[in-house]
Amino acid sequence: WQMAHKNKKSFPRSEINRNFAAETIQPNTMSEATLTSLLEYLYGALTPSNQRWLAAHLVEHANVEEGEALKPYTMKEVNAMLDEAEAEIAAGVGTPHEDVMREWDEEIACLEKGELIMAEAV
Repeated sequence: WQMAHKNKKSFPRSEINRNFAAETIQPNTMSEATLTSLLEYLYGALTPSNQRWLAAHLVEHANVEEGEALKPYTMKEVNAMLDEAEAEIAAGVGTPHEDVMREWDEEIACLEKGELIMAEAV
């Protein structure tokens, strides 16, 4: 590991690690020192691509652990959402496509002129 670490570009992450660890460590988990050491090792040992892969998998695992995992919609749910949207359109709720496109064109024209656009409160 030491050889790989010396050959990698090292970034000063110790302060970031301390702040991250202090805010996120839960009881009955790794100590701050252990977590910081693990992060330093991973920063030095993994390529940026591997770091992103690991991060995505850690987030996915944490979401599953906390019951927040994304689940695909069933066809029944998709059809219910479509039925609801079609009912809203029939009732005149929402913004017509033509108005959305006109507003979009106006926003693009303002951006091209360098004007700041403020969002409209709903």
